[in-house]
Parts: sequence; C-alpha cells; structure tokens
Amino acid sequence: MDEIRQKIRVAFDFPVHFTTGVFAAHNPLLASLITSDPGRGPADVLAVIDDGVARAHAGITDAVARYQAAHAHVFRLAGSVLVIPGGEACKTGTDTLDVVGRAIHQAALCRHSYVVAVGGGAMLDVVGYAAAIAHRGVRLIRVPTTVLAQDDSAVGVKNGINAFGVKNYLGTFAPPYAVINDAAFLTTLLDRDWLGGVSEAVKAALIRDAPFFDELERLAPAIVARDAAAMDVVVRRSAALHLAHIAQGGDPFETGSSRPLDFGHWAAHKLEQLTSHRLRHGEAVAIGIALDTTYACLVGLLSERDWHRITDLLIALRLAVYVPELGAHLDLPEHERSVLRGLEEFREHLGGQLTILLLRSIGQPVEVHEIDRSVMIRAIDVLRRIEDARLTGAAMAPVLAAALSGGTR
Repeated sequence: MDEIRQKIRVAFDFPVHFTTGVFAAHNPLLASLITSDPGRGPADVLAVIDDGVARAHAGITDAVARYQAAHAHVFRLAGSVLVIPGGEACKTGTDTLDVVGRAIHQAALCRHSYVVAVGGGAMLDVVGYAAAIAHRGVRLIRVPTTVLAQDDSAVGVKNGINAFGVKNYLGTFAPPYAVINDAAFLTTLLDRDWLGGVSEAVKAALIRDAPFFDELERLAPAIVARDAAAMDVVVRRSAALHLAHIAQGGDPFETGSSRPLDFGHWAAHKLEQLTSHRLRHGEAVAIGIALDTTYACLVGLLSERDWHRITDLLIALRLAVYVPELGAHLDLPEHERSVLRGLEEFREHLGGQLTILLLRSIGQPVEVHEIDRSVMIRAIDVLRRIEDARLTGAAMAPVLAAALSGGTR
C-alpha cells in the first residue's frame, strides 16, 4: 500500500484583556487590537450586540459609533451596528445564525475583517459560529458581558448552536482573535446571572486549584453582596485556569474522550434541556457539580469533609442544588426526560468510552468510565433533601448527616 502522510501543526495565540469602558473614546484597547493590510486603509468591522446588553446599557450603539469616529484611521464600521437576541433561545435553531451570516455577507467582510461581538455566552456562541464558517474564518473579537462568559466560555475556543434537541450539536473549534473583559458590563446583571456564573469558577477551582477554592469560600459573602473587587478576583483567576487548561491540557479541540473543563456538565446540559432553559447554564452547572461530588462521596472517592465544603459553598453562593426535573423518570434511565439519559448523550458528543470526571479531593480530579446508576439515584435524593431543608429553613447539618448515612427516604 502506498501513502503520503502529512502532519500539520498550527499554533494559536490570542490575548484576553481586562478593562473598564471598552467603548470610551479615550480607551485605546479595542483600536490597538485591530490591524489592516498596508495600502488598504482602515479595517472593516461589523459590530454585533446582544439585545439584552443594548437594553441594559442605553446608548451603547451610539457609543460604538463615537468610538469608531475617534479611531477612524484604524477601522470603519461595515454597516449599522447589528442588535440580535441573546439568551439560550438565540442558539436554538438557525434563525439568529442566518441573520449574522447574512450581515457578514452584506458587509462584504473578508478574512482580514473583524466581527466584534458584545454579549452573553449564548450570543457569543452564535456569532462565533457565524464568523468561523464565513469564508472559513473571519476574525472575531469577543466582548463578553456576563460573569459566566468572562470567566469561562468567552475565553475558550468553542462556538456553536443547539440542534436536534441537543446542546451545541453544531459548532466549531475556532479560537477568537482576542477577548476583552469589561467589568462595567457586569454591574447591570440580575443577581441570578451575577451568581450563576460563579459556578464555573467553582468548577475550575475544584479540578485545578485547591487554594482558589479556599479563596472562593472566603469571598462568598462579598460575592453575594455584589462586591466588584471580589468578582474581579473570581473572573480573572477562573479565566486564567480555563486558558491554562486549553493551552496545556494536551487536547484543546477535544479529539479524545475526556473533557475536564466539563466537570459537572453531563447533568447540567441535560437539565437545561429538561427545564426548557428555565435554568441558566451556570445554575445547571452548580447542580451538576453538586450531583457529581455527592456521587463521588457516596462511592467513597471524596471525603465527607470535602463534600460538606463544596455543598456549603454552593449554598453560600445561593445556588440551587436540585430542581424537580432532576428526580423525574429515574426508573427509566433511557427515557428522554430522565437526567440519566444525559450520560449517554455526554458520551455520544465526544464518542469513544464514557469518561466522567469526579473528585478524589478538592483540586484532585479522577476520571471514571462507569457510573453506578443506583448510587447516582441516591445522590439525587440526597440533593432533594438538602434543597427541601434549604427552602423550609431547616437546620442543614443534621440533614446533610442523615442524607449521607441513611439511603433514600
């Protein structure tokens, strides 16, 4: 047999910047990231803004126009600022994707042009996917506006939309040209979005950085009180941990069967679907973390002390650890409305052997390839008891002790 074999190595390099007031005319950051080919004049830029951001930050489209005018020698706006829907609904189906793709086409952008996307994680997923497949790649500058996007999703290399009832079924691995985290955008978030995004920081600390988990425990009251300095610590450290894993984890485009950054996500993705996205992604991740750490404790991997600390932190951050959909159809694990079906969907997304990340201790993960569904069902019941006690104001310590020791009610 004759063959010619080719091996290609491609290096990706993109910065993640931290600033305040990205569209203030005197802030040079965005303009400094934009370059154009010699002799072609200012670069073409399509600005796309999440409609939730446009509502919360009145006048942002005018601010973008003023910023461009102040830096007209660097770039020009390719048409009007495009405002599109945000939230998970925008990435379910292709409607919003088509709008962005058409705008890129009508603006006559090329692979040396830029799309500047300003919004939450779901909106950035859609715009990133459109930019990645237009001409096989238009330069994308992400300006994430939520805690979850700034500390996790926007600093990564994934883009995509939901299809066929499956989260992120269609998508690409396409690193951004740059990311700009502007702390000012976080000030208008609802409390649930301010707190929900912290779950991804908790996840990163649990699998990579035990001292950061200690710090999250210390900072929890300040985070709940919406202390900006505390949130800055959370976002910066979480973003750094995510970037380090992508760069040094050995599998940035997930060609294997393991994806450590999706700790707690097999259940989270399924719960988002089961709740018709009533649960935000960060809220679902908190429940997924609670579930997998409870399971790890019940099978003897994780100590009760560490399990208590993790559960206590999630509760201190006012994140739910249970919703009714978690307990539905547990006797039928293949039922499309059973969270246990999420295990197979998680395996299928990557292919190969089921690989679930659990914890031996805080900061020390371990991969397992089998899940005892009867123990997972018990873990779900433990979380139900905890959430019941939380809602009724019952003392938590005896509930936790009874939940771990006594099986199901």
